[in-house]
Amino acid sequence: MLRILGSYSEPGELFRALAETLREVVSLNMLGVALYDECTGSVRLYAHETFGRVVDLPDPPLPMESTPMFHAYGRQEPLVIADVETETKFPSAVAWLKQHGIRSNCTLPLSTANRRLGALGVSSAKANAYSTEDVALLSIVAGQVALAVGDAVNLEASHLAQARSQKMFEQLKLILDVSNSIASNLQLRDLLRSISANIRQITDSDLVGVALPDPDGQNLRLSAFDFPGGKGFLREESTIPMEGSTIGHVFQTGKPFVTGIDCDFKPKQKDNPEGLQCCCVVPLVSHSKTLGVVVLARREERFYTDEEVHFTGQIATQVAIAIENALAYEQIAELKEQLSQEKLYLADEIRNEMNFREVVGRSTAIRRVLHEVETVASSDSSVLILGETGTGKELIARAIHDLSQRSRNAFVKLNCAAIPTGLLESELFGHEKGAFTGAIMQHIGRFELAHRGTVFLDEVGDIPLELQPKLLRVLQEREFERLGSTRTQRSDARLIAATNRNLAEMVEVGKFRADLFYRLNVFPIYIPPLRERQGDIPLLVRHFAQQFARRMNKRIETIPSETMNALVRYHWPGNIRELQNVIERAVILSSGPVLRVEMTELQARTKAFTGDRQTPAPSSRKQIRTVLQDAERDEILKALRETGWIVAGANGAAARLGMKRSTLQFRMQKLGLVRDGTQAG
Repeated sequence: MLRILGSYSEPGELFRALAETLREVVSLNMLGVALYDECTGSVRLYAHETFGRVVDLPDPPLPMESTPMFHAYGRQEPLVIADVETETKFPSAVAWLKQHGIRSNCTLPLSTANRRLGALGVSSAKANAYSTEDVALLSIVAGQVALAVGDAVNLEASHLAQARSQKMFEQLKLILDVSNSIASNLQLRDLLRSISANIRQITDSDLVGVALPDPDGQNLRLSAFDFPGGKGFLREESTIPMEGSTIGHVFQTGKPFVTGIDCDFKPKQKDNPEGLQCCCVVPLVSHSKTLGVVVLARREERFYTDEEVHFTGQIATQVAIAIENALAYEQIAELKEQLSQEKLYLADEIRNEMNFREVVGRSTAIRRVLHEVETVASSDSSVLILGETGTGKELIARAIHDLSQRSRNAFVKLNCAAIPTGLLESELFGHEKGAFTGAIMQHIGRFELAHRGTVFLDEVGDIPLELQPKLLRVLQEREFERLGSTRTQRSDARLIAATNRNLAEMVEVGKFRADLFYRLNVFPIYIPPLRERQGDIPLLVRHFAQQFARRMNKRIETIPSETMNALVRYHWPGNIRELQNVIERAVILSSGPVLRVEMTELQARTKAFTGDRQTPAPSSRKQIRTVLQDAERDEILKALRETGWIVAGANGAAARLGMKRSTLQFRMQKLGLVRDGTQAG
């Protein structure tokens, strides 16, 4: 064997080319080859740096028994040295590797089915440079190199030997080209097109295609296609049924198949315009899972040999890895885009979100609401929140989300009344680029953003009738399509809806679909207006006063009892939102520690709300004062009874009414409030 290799004009030419090619797919700073002649016991070594300069071999030569190459040759298995700094088995070889700046090494046996030829070693200046996938690739390379060397020995440098060696080298180059494409291109369609063209040339085929299954599993679709001599009867995106076809059979069984009669790519026309006569179908298998098939076809009636099928199978293994990586890349890219959209959405939410999350209130009405929230939060049922404008429907929706198992995922809200009708569908379900004028890029809808989270649709009664069936579908089947797309998307999003309208009446007059109403009204929660929970007003006043004072770097320590009483008596048509705005304005206008509320403003609002714009006559002022005193007496009596006539303390009536103890005692004395004939206090 050494004599035959010596007949080459440059014995290291093949290995030099191999080193330059391998450098593109694995970390490589040195390539070493050892060829053994078991009959004479002699050995010849070749070592090349990647730029082609021959490396000086050890002088005197190292004992071969103490080298990684002899170890791989003797045991016929790859040997990986992850880091020479920690390797202790081959001290002489490790010292020589260190001398040339090498940190890691992978050595593989060079063997054919009939004899052992030697060993191939690749080395890198990086530690831990060779992964399991790299070793698998290099094993294929070593097998091809061994075949090339074995053929050269057996065929005595004849023309046939040169042709076969050239063929093997081309196959090896194709394997490396495929590996290089895998490493440099993660776009699935471009990757498959490049691979198909390479396979067609090396296998002497007229047509090569890669078919992948459709999502429905009923058909295989031609995802990549290379047929330069085609007449247009076959093209990319052609489909082949899974059942009853050769290609489908190979996909289902995972076994290659060669046929010269029933070729799925041979048109069924009588004259056979493309002229295809035989096919070879090889499965694309990765991790015991079939991902697709590679199809080769010829116009010539020449069957594919076992060697060609075997080689195509080797390529198919790498193609399957490429497909798996590309699909994973696409999935990661989609998730990254979704996370980016969620990040932008949540950033906008943070800028516009209220500064508190806890519901403030102790009244019976609000406790009932919170009990219902706790009851329904753990389920995935739809919730319909009812109540007047400004009662805090969004806050209740957030509380349901925070207490649910979906709390770690997104809470996505949309005010249906604030979006123009023409854009509402796009906001809910998204759109593709070019779906309509102005759609310059893909847009992710709220249901897609809220996958495994919660969608809150405020003012759901404003959704137009033509859009309601699509909303019903996503609630019932959890499916939808983006505008401009035929691809069905799925969303596991929980829906919480809110409205200040009477949806039942809207159903009766035909402005709201009955089936959608019943789907939304699974668990209705009614939030009472602020006038029905007056006992919570002092708590809310103090909460908002402290909140806005902190924001404005002010100190509000006192709220006059007259101010608190007036706020409690006010009708609050705008509910909590109106109260919040009034307190914010009061904090802005308050220059000291006492909260000052513009009472004339409240009086004006009361007149505007009731429609009374005239000043009461002097004769009626006494009656008004009497009404106010009666209202004040009722509120104080209510607080005293609820606290068991305890005036002072954190749980006393004074604290509940927002008064000082002395002020409450004075008011009780003035109003003549006593208990059991004894003056209170």
